[in-house]
Amino acid sequence: MTTSQTHGPDHVVINRDLNAFAHWPDGLYQEMLSDLDNGCVGSVLVSETDTMRIWHLHIPAGGRCRFHRHVNRYFWSALVGGKARGYFSSGEIRDVVHYAGETKHFDYGEGDHMVHSVENIGETDLLFTTVEFIDGPNAPLDVPDSVRLKKPD
Repeated sequence: MTTSQTHGPDHVVINRDLNAFAHWPDGLYQEMLSDLDNGCVGSVLVSETDTMRIWHLHIPAGGRCRFHRHVNRYFWSALVGGKARGYFSSGEIRDVVHYAGETKHFDYGEGDHMVHSVENIGETDLLFTTVEFIDGPNAPLDVPDSVRLKKPD
C-alpha cells in the first residue's frame, strides 16, 4: 500500500537527479550535499529561547551564505535593499530584488524542509533578520556554539 504525504506550501524537494544542477556553478552541488543538515540559517544567532531563534544574516556584495536547511516556520525581514540569487535543492535558481522592510513568511509541515543558499549579486551588502520558530512539527537542527553571539569583554 502506498501513502502519499501532503507537504506544506513551502516544502522544496531535494532533487536527486544530477542533471537538474547542470546549470549551477562548479562545486555548488557538492557543497549543497555536504550542507543538507546545516541549521545555521543566518550569520549570527543573536537570541534563542525554547520556542524561537533570532538570526542576523549579513552577505557582503559578491558573497554567498552556505547552504542551510529550514525545517519549521520562520520569517525574514530585509534591513536594506539589494539583489540576490537563490539556489534551491530542487535545482532551481531564482533572482530577486529586495527592498528595505520586505518581509516573507514560510511554513513547513511534518517532514518538510527547504535547503537553499543565497548569493548577493548586487553592489551593496545584504542584511536580514530571521526569526525561526523551533517549536514546530520538526525537531530543530543543531547549530554550533561558534555562531552564537558572544558578549564583548
